[in-house]
Amino acid sequence: MSAPEREKLGRVRSARRGGGAIEHVSAGGIVARTRLRGRFIDAPQPGYACLTVTRFDTVRVAAIQATPVILDAERSVEKAVQLLEEAAAQGAQLAVLPETFIPLYPSNAWARQAAGFSGFDELWERLWANSVDVPGPLVDRLVDACAAHGIYCAIGVNERESERPGSLYNALLLLGPEGLLWKHRKLMPTHHEKLFHGFGRGDDLHVTDTRVGRVGGLICWENRMPLARYRVYRGGPQIWVAPTADDSDGWLASMRHIAIESGAFVVSAPQFIPADAFPDDFPVPLPADKNVFGRGGAVVIEPSWGEIVAGPLYDQEGIVDAECDLRVGLHAKRWFDSVGHYSREDVLGRELADLETQVE
Repeated sequence: MSAPEREKLGRVRSARRGGGAIEHVSAGGIVARTRLRGRFIDAPQPGYACLTVTRFDTVRVAAIQATPVILDAERSVEKAVQLLEEAAAQGAQLAVLPETFIPLYPSNAWARQAAGFSGFDELWERLWANSVDVPGPLVDRLVDACAAHGIYCAIGVNERESERPGSLYNALLLLGPEGLLWKHRKLMPTHHEKLFHGFGRGDDLHVTDTRVGRVGGLICWENRMPLARYRVYRGGPQIWVAPTADDSDGWLASMRHIAIESGAFVVSAPQFIPADAFPDDFPVPLPADKNVFGRGGAVVIEPSWGEIVAGPLYDQEGIVDAECDLRVGLHAKRWFDSVGHYSREDVLGRELADLETQVE
């Protein structure tokens, strides 16, 4: 990518949030934008048909790296509302919060102990009590915040079904001033997560058309699943949301690849979980020698060459944001469209069908 193109995509700057320890890192582009404020009139409905022609606006997106109020859904939602207000005040039109932000991610560092049949009943009970009904009152509060500040929000939650108490699900919600636009349950809980979360059905691998663009994405290591990605790519996402708990360098490599492969701007929001965030009455033991259970790495990546345009941010709470000229994705697809002229479904689809036949 040339220097002028990089400048157009944005330059990273940082400003300390007054009176606090949260850092705000932004990438400001040179293209003017229209900020969304207040409630929308004549709002589109969720699904593919809400806008007749795809738009290529410049949109400011934010990856919010934050620590939940562990095992406290009410206060975690309050914190999310405050963070959405802060992101909107900085001009963000879409904000992404981490995987299972409400109310806790079951980190392998301590959660693997749940493989035993005893010792985790209290944690399970408190986790269920602080999980989210979708739809439900906690979702309504987040939607109200979106409406008040004219912002869209993708957030990870532990989802429960109050009408049928039992399993929990790792869910990604897309919310806007219009309401709940999309819910996706993680197809494949990763390793130890299977001790806490059920399996998604896969009937929700959609792209949602919004006033800030076509939004799609997957949760954490679902992003490693080629067929799941391809299914979403076919919806033509312009912005790819990726809430996660992965703080590795390999994760950043995956996000850069997905930006190129999808032709979409990628917004990845990881966990930041310091040990001192756990309450004194946390019902299971934590490793005594571990100070951080997720160091973060919030990032925004552009789709032409997979360049990082904001972040990564590590070892603190904070927001990274960037202006995304959605025309960049359209230009990138002139070279490489993974579900268009570069897909060769006529060959590879037949190969996949042949493999399925052999298995049968």
